[in-house]
Parts: sequence; C-alpha cells; structure tokens
Amino acid sequence: MARRYDPERQQRIIDAAIRVVGEKGIAGLSHRTVAAEADVPLGSTTYHFKTLDDLLVAALRQANEGFAKVITSRGGLQDPGTDLAVELAGWMGEWLAGDRTGVELEYELYLAALRRPALRPVAAEWAHDLADRLSHRTDPVTARALVALMDGICLQVLLTEAPYDEDYARDVLRRMIP
Repeated sequence: MARRYDPERQQRIIDAAIRVVGEKGIAGLSHRTVAAEADVPLGSTTYHFKTLDDLLVAALRQANEGFAKVITSRGGLQDPGTDLAVELAGWMGEWLAGDRTGVELEYELYLAALRRPALRPVAAEWAHDLADRLSHRTDPVTARALVALMDGICLQVLLTEAPYDEDYARDVLRRMIP
C-alpha cells in the first residue's frame, strides 16, 4: 500500500496534544492518547515527535504564538505615545477574557518546564521575547520586571478564579514603569 501524503498531519498531532493536555493534563499525555485524538496511526506521532517532550515543545511553541498574536494585533508597542501600563493591562485583559481554558492550558504547558528540562528553553523564549519587545519602550531590567509582574498577575487570576481587574493591573504596572 502506498503512503498517503498528509501535509497537515503534524499540525493535527500538535493540536490533538493541546486538546489532550486541556482535558487530561500533562499526566494524560501519551503518544497513544494523542494518536487517538488526532485520528492518526500511533506510528505517526512517534515519526513526527520522537519523545513526548518533543511533542510538548511543539505544543508550547504554538501556545506562545497565541500570546504573541495578541501583542502584535494591538500594536501599541510601536507607538511611543501609547501609555505602556494601559497597553500591558489591555493585553492581559484580552488574553484572560472569556473562556480561560486556553490560557490555563498555556500556563500548564509553561509550568511543565519545571519538571521537564527539555521545555525550559521554550518556556524561557516567551519571557525573553516579551522582555525584548518591552525593552524598546523601557530599559531591559524594567522590561524583565514587567514580564515577571504580568506573569504573577495572570497566575493569581487563574489560581484564584478571580475576575481580572484591569484597573489594578494598570496601577501596579505604572508603579514599575519609570
């Protein structure tokens, strides 16, 4: 039997991995569960992703791209006249708006790097990328501190299930911006 060309298979596997982690957590992720979710042969998952860490790296990269799209779509960093605290608080508000399942999943993948060293460089990419973007508007040390503060605010909102308070976020961010 000839092999069927399926250019979307790798992406379907990544999407399936994200759904599996969303439903069952990292502990529920296996090549078998992902293959079943993606409706592909088990060998396809191991062909594209030799290890589960390889698959998690791809899923985390895709999750990072989601937040980057929010930042890019708003475009406030390019305008030096934009109030940086308002822009950052708005980013978090947009990201945390509505159904938080996707955001929770992104943080679960991000925090999986604590136990999976292969994920650490990808998790760090997100923080470095955001700090680099912010350093065009402030100094590098403040940019890193703003990333840490935003991470903390988002985690508190997710862990406490409290509604996001954009006014509070804006006020705290202003205190850090020179």
